[in-house]
Amino acid sequence: MKNFYKLVVITGTGFLLLALGACNLPKGTPEPNFEEVTTSITMIPTQTESPVPASSTSTPSETPIPSTTTPSSTPTKTTTPSETPTPTETITPTITPTYAILRGKVIPERANCRYGPGAPYLYKYGLVGGSNLEIIGRTDRGTWILIQAIGGNNPCWVKADLMDIKGDVMALEQVAVDIVQGWSPYYAPLTGVSATREGDKVTVFWHPLVLRAGDDAEQVPYVLEAWVCQGGEFIFVPVGAYVTAAEVIDEPGCEQESWGQVLGAEKHGYTLPVKVPWP
Repeated sequence: MKNFYKLVVITGTGFLLLALGACNLPKGTPEPNFEEVTTSITMIPTQTESPVPASSTSTPSETPIPSTTTPSSTPTKTTTPSETPTPTETITPTITPTYAILRGKVIPERANCRYGPGAPYLYKYGLVGGSNLEIIGRTDRGTWILIQAIGGNNPCWVKADLMDIKGDVMALEQVAVDIVQGWSPYYAPLTGVSATREGDKVTVFWHPLVLRAGDDAEQVPYVLEAWVCQGGEFIFVPVGAYVTAAEVIDEPGCEQESWGQVLGAEKHGYTLPVKVPWP
């Protein structure tokens, strides 16, 4: 006679039904009355790893194609802070002053027009009274003016008092005193130039210019051009000399530094100037 025992084991994942068979039990042994055992067994849970999806353990048969779907959300634009602009240097344009060109009429019957703005300079040509001329420049104080024929190109210097000037003489451009001077191609500059001072009086010396026969201009043979302070003004003063020395007054009171130069004259023009070592 065979008897079977049924054992129900409750596991963490389900029920395990075991059927055990017994044979040849001793005779007279009462058959046990087995009932289904449903006793609950308290299980102590053990930590288990999360189950891995089956798909993750399978080897893909082909390389997946990346999705080309454009995300529906719009990416947030990152604002880059703007750089502080570097200030650039403002270039101030150079303003060229505008000067007047005036007209004037010769007052006396005859007037001398010279190579420089002063009586010591060589004569260039004569002006006829009543002639209308173009005035294109002046000295610092406007006492001598640079004139030429209207539309001409052969200017010379004349004393402003000898002209009836139409307009303000100081509106003319102040030009260099040697702008029309003729230079001698035959004689070298003066030599032995020196100077001494006694109070406000400066005396300049030089060696004589020895001329060949026939080259004498028969006018003032030497000119001292001086830029000096007089009466609190820095002015140009030409001094003519028939000897090898000339004097000029140079007072204190001006910011500019006084200076001068000397020239020798012959009939073809002037020797190149030599700067004076100003005392």
